[in-house]
Amino acid sequence: MMTNPFHFPLEQPTITLIIPIYNEREVLPLCLQRLAAVIEQLDIKTELLFVDDGSKDTSANYLLEQVWDQFSIRVIRLSRNFGKEAALTAGLDYARSDAVIILDADLQDPPELIPNMISQWRQGADVVLMQRRSRAGDSCFKRTTSHLFYRILKHLGRPEIPSDTGDFRLMSRLVVEALKKLPERNRFMKGLFAWVGMPTVILEYDRAPRAAGSSKWNYLGLLQLAVEGITSFSIAPLRYVAILGILSALIGGTFGLSIGLKALILGDPVRGYPSLISIITFLGGIQLFALGVVGEYVGKTYMETKQRPNYLVRDVLKIPAAIHRNGVIRVVEESHAQPR
Repeated sequence: MMTNPFHFPLEQPTITLIIPIYNEREVLPLCLQRLAAVIEQLDIKTELLFVDDGSKDTSANYLLEQVWDQFSIRVIRLSRNFGKEAALTAGLDYARSDAVIILDADLQDPPELIPNMISQWRQGADVVLMQRRSRAGDSCFKRTTSHLFYRILKHLGRPEIPSDTGDFRLMSRLVVEALKKLPERNRFMKGLFAWVGMPTVILEYDRAPRAAGSSKWNYLGLLQLAVEGITSFSIAPLRYVAILGILSALIGGTFGLSIGLKALILGDPVRGYPSLISIITFLGGIQLFALGVVGEYVGKTYMETKQRPNYLVRDVLKIPAAIHRNGVIRVVEESHAQPR
C-alpha cells in the first residue's frame, strides 16, 4: 500500500501560520503576544509568515524588530496593495511546512483554538474548518447581510461553500499543493478552498471583536467580494437573467395581445401613455441589469486572458528564532516560489 507523501512525515512536523496584514500596526503587539503564548504550548516547530499587502503604516518595520525564541518570523512584502485574496495566495505559495493555518491579525479568530486544530489534523483531517457560531463586535446590519450572502452563495455556488466560514482554517500540505495548481486570476479563496475538497473536520467557535484598530473592509469592498464569490463559482445569475427575460417577454406579449383584442372586438380605444412609459422603463431596466450581469462574466474572462500575476513580491525577510535581541539578522531570501 502506497503511503501518502503529504501525511505523517518521518521527521518532526512543521506548521506555518499565514497572517495577511494591511495597516495593522496597532494590533500587532497583542497579536504576537497571544501567538507566543499559544505556540509555547505546542510540540511542533512553528513559523509565522506575515504577508504585508502594501501597508502604508509601519506594520512591516515593527515585525522586523521582533525576535522570539519559540518561532521564526518571515515577512513577505508585496510591491503594493493587491487585496487579501492575493495576499493569501502569496502566503500559500511561500509556505514550506507540513500544514498551514490562515489567521487574521485582528484576533477576531482566537489563536487559542490552534491546538485543537492541530489535534484534528494529526488525527487525519486534511482541512480543519472553523465555523462561526456567533459574531461579537459586528453590527446587526453586517451580521444580517453576511448571513444572507452565505445562504445565497450556498444555493448558487458549486461546489457548496460552507455557511458562516471565513479564511480561518488549517490545511495539510496535500491541500496546499492542490490549491497551488489552480491558475485563475480572479480568486475567491473561500470558493477555491471548497473546490479542492479533501477530508474536512468542522469546529465551531465564537468570533471575538477586533482586539485593536479598525477594520479595513467597507461595505463597498464587501459587496465587491460578494459579487466576486457568486460569479466565480456559479453561472446561475446568467440563467436567472435569461428566465427573467423570457417571463418579461411573455407578460409583454400577453398584455399587447389583450390590448389588440379589445380594440378589434370591443372597439376600445388604445389609451395608457403613462402605463406605456412605465413598461418601457421597466423593460429597459431589465435589459441594463442583464447587460451588467453578462458584462461581469465577460470582464472576468478578459482579466483572465491577460495572464497577469496575482501579486508581485517586493522582498522576503526572515528573522531567525533564538538569536540575541541586539543582533537581529535580517535575511533577504531568494525564494523559488513564483508569483501567480
